[in-house]
Amino acid sequence: MTEEQENKDNETPEEELVDQLDSGETENSDEEVTPLSVAEAEINDLRDKLLRAVAETENVRRRSEKEKADAANYAMTNFARDMLAVGDNLHRALESLPENEELSDNVKTLIEGVNMTGRELNNIFERHGIEKIDPKGEAFDHNHHQAMFEAETDDPNGTVIQVMQVGYKIKNRLLRPAMVGVSKGGSEKAHEGIDTKA
Repeated sequence: MTEEQENKDNETPEEELVDQLDSGETENSDEEVTPLSVAEAEINDLRDKLLRAVAETENVRRRSEKEKADAANYAMTNFARDMLAVGDNLHRALESLPENEELSDNVKTLIEGVNMTGRELNNIFERHGIEKIDPKGEAFDHNHHQAMFEAETDDPNGTVIQVMQVGYKIKNRLLRPAMVGVSKGGSEKAHEGIDTKA
């Protein structure tokens, strides 16, 4: 290895850039290159890389905080959705009881137990941020209600006239829409902004 090659291997990046500029290997041969301008260019490049790295780190931190909050709020969504079926069955069991019929003490005790279980289930739902959607008499909202039928009534157009199955939401996320019947025709004074075709 010659002395010139050895010196070339030991050059710093700034010296290499100066050598390239002197030999005309760069595009802008009109600009004068000094060690100071090379250092400033490298500082600007490093500053740009640092700012990009800081911004990316901040984005990752924000994203992971949002994912953590969503996991805390909605981790039990599937379990809660399955538990709604249990509540529905308790409600159906109570509705299926014959009216005006004399029941034995054992059956009355069983009914009271089913009632208490249903109340406790509703209390647990409330403790965990699961809210019931029971919109009878309210304006139809396609974000929370699912229209099962329309019927002509005297109620204003787009009013929920019957709730066939209550809905539920957890925090701000819908678990299950309320299955409803909606008024059609009726009063000309319809609810504003109602989309009954959604």
